[in-house]
Amino acid sequence: MSAAYETLVRLILPEGILEYFELTDVRSSETGQLNIHLEEKNVPPLGYEKSQLESKGFLPETAIQDFPIRGHKVALCIKRRRWEVKASGEVITRDWDLVRKGARMTTEFGTFLKGIFG
Repeated sequence: MSAAYETLVRLILPEGILEYFELTDVRSSETGQLNIHLEEKNVPPLGYEKSQLESKGFLPETAIQDFPIRGHKVALCIKRRRWEVKASGEVITRDWDLVRKGARMTTEFGTFLKGIFG
């Protein structure tokens, strides 16, 4: 991502989201809604090393309404990653409550994640 493009994207998206997610696509729907597609990066959750885990793809995509941009509705289409612990076969996902506390994210981003993942 070029520096100018990344600066613009960081201003549009909730603060801190690009630390954990990659922007994969932006589409405008027939109704004029802007759909911003994000996939969780393949960065292991705390307490795991990459060698202990194998990426097993993504959970079903979740669409979250975000702040409008220039009169267009905006949906953040989020795909969370899941991993398998090689030794046990257990499937895990990132604990977003710990990320929010440990990373000292803004209230806006914490509220955003809480709205997505409960």
